[in-house]
Amino acid sequence: MTPERFQRLREILDRRQPDLTVLMEHVHKGHNFAAVLRSCDAVGCLEAHAVLLHGRMPSRRRMSSAGSLRWMQLRPHVDIVAGARALHDRGFQILAAHLSERARDFRDIDYTRPTAILLGQEKDGVTPEALEVADGEVIIPMVGMVTSLNVSVAAALILFEAERQRKAAGFYDHVRLDPETYRRTLFEWAYPREADICRRRGLPYPKLDEDGEILGPLPR
Repeated sequence: MTPERFQRLREILDRRQPDLTVLMEHVHKGHNFAAVLRSCDAVGCLEAHAVLLHGRMPSRRRMSSAGSLRWMQLRPHVDIVAGARALHDRGFQILAAHLSERARDFRDIDYTRPTAILLGQEKDGVTPEALEVADGEVIIPMVGMVTSLNVSVAAALILFEAERQRKAAGFYDHVRLDPETYRRTLFEWAYPREADICRRRGLPYPKLDEDGEILGPLPR
């Protein structure tokens, strides 16, 4: 870990948004799943939530952007109700990307509020069960013959609108993570192998100096 690399990690972490995320419901194609995570990372989301089809991650062989998993905390949920409850308990509004009469233009939403974008399965979209727990629905207006976009493309458009609003409001100008989350995440990014050892052995993460060097003995 060079000092330059460590400072780069800190610069990225300084802009992470703990209250902007996605909730994927049975998105099962690896390239779509990975592309959504890539967009989440690009706009500074700290984590992503997912209800996994049959409880399994998409095949990593087809996840061409799987490297994003290193920088994103993936939170799996057993079903959509559990996922929605976890987010609602933290004060998130859940907005389903879904074509309906009550859906609003995605650009008319206030994304400076804690927000989770609900994304449905590639073929069938958001399920009725998911719509029941959503706080609202958003659409991406289209003027062509096609009525919907690929799930990862839709996610990117909505997330970057959220980023635009948050930048205008100054959300990226200061650290928004609590100190413990910041310290934990920084160590996991800088020393993933050592962090894994600490987790398996129930050890606290060592402290780091200003250049990213571990203070004290390395966990082995």
